Amino acid sequence: MKRRHFTALAATAITGAFTVPAALAQDKTIKILVGFPPGGSADVIARLLAEKMRGPLGANVIVDNKPGAGGRVALQELKRAAPDGQTLILSPSGALVIQPWLFANLGYDPVKDFTPVSLVSTFDFAVTAGPGAPAGDLKAVMAWMKANPGKANYATSGAGTVPHFAGQLLAQATGVTMTHVAYRGGAPAAQDLIGGQVPLMVDTASETIEHHKAGKVRILAVTGEQRSKALPEVPTLKEQGINMAADAFFGLYGPAGMAPDLVARIDRAVTEALRSPEVQEKVYSFGLVPNHAGPGELMAMQAAHLKRWEAPIKASGFKAE
Repeated sequence: MKRRHFTALAATAITGAFTVPAALAQDKTIKILVGFPPGGSADVIARLLAEKMRGPLGANVIVDNKPGAGGRVALQELKRAAPDGQTLILSPSGALVIQPWLFANLGYDPVKDFTPVSLVSTFDFAVTAGPGAPAGDLKAVMAWMKANPGKANYATSGAGTVPHFAGQLLAQATGVTMTHVAYRGGAPAAQDLIGGQVPLMVDTASETIEHHKAGKVRILAVTGEQRSKALPEVPTLKEQGINMAADAFFGLYGPAGMAPDLVARIDRAVTEALRSPEVQEKVYSFGLVPNHAGPGELMAMQAAHLKRWEAPIKASGFKAE
């Protein structure tokens, strides 16, 4: 897919033709697809949203887990759904802004096949050292990696993910050649980090924050422009003199062609849900930030992230299988 194709579509996605009536059938069930197994941050947040949205929408709202292919299975199902507001998805940004540059046959167009509804959360990543790394701050660890290239490995929850390429940006920004070690999920990566099999991990803070608090690993930096509210004691990369930042988001989407007033109604329900202290506390507990924005802002954010990641991904030479 070409960048100008994405850009042109992004400019028209909200103003395009919407022909479906905006009624939500009161006797129907609204399902929020999640492209990952139960128990992860996407699943937990989707279930909290579903619970809080039932009242405002006057309908039963459930979560339907459709794991597989890094979220692509669920997005492909959403593409096939009717644009009646009864099928939505809570998706992390990677499947919409990273994977389009990796796969020749993605199974969906990240812009024209979906309707942005609500930005739900933004988040950055944690750079975490395990017992296989030396003591000291991030600069000390990176200096050690530079002096020991055979040990300069970093783990992530998978190849072709945002953390994968965030780690490569970190390597470029510090002048250290690091080898990416991809795991099938954040949990096994964290376990090998704790066990000393890999010295460094770049992934969502939720994967290592409890181990950090327990003293098993050390979160040395967060990749956002500002410190994380979940880890206020941990400096950003830029605070440590490393000119690099990387972030991501969770967005609620529907199929293409949803009527604007239907989108607005669902967006209002999300707004109300995100005001709940219970929802905010849970989102923060995963190292995420509850951060609502409407469909236009979500569309713009997605377009900006698509553009931002194109060059680093192409420069990496990584090809998805």
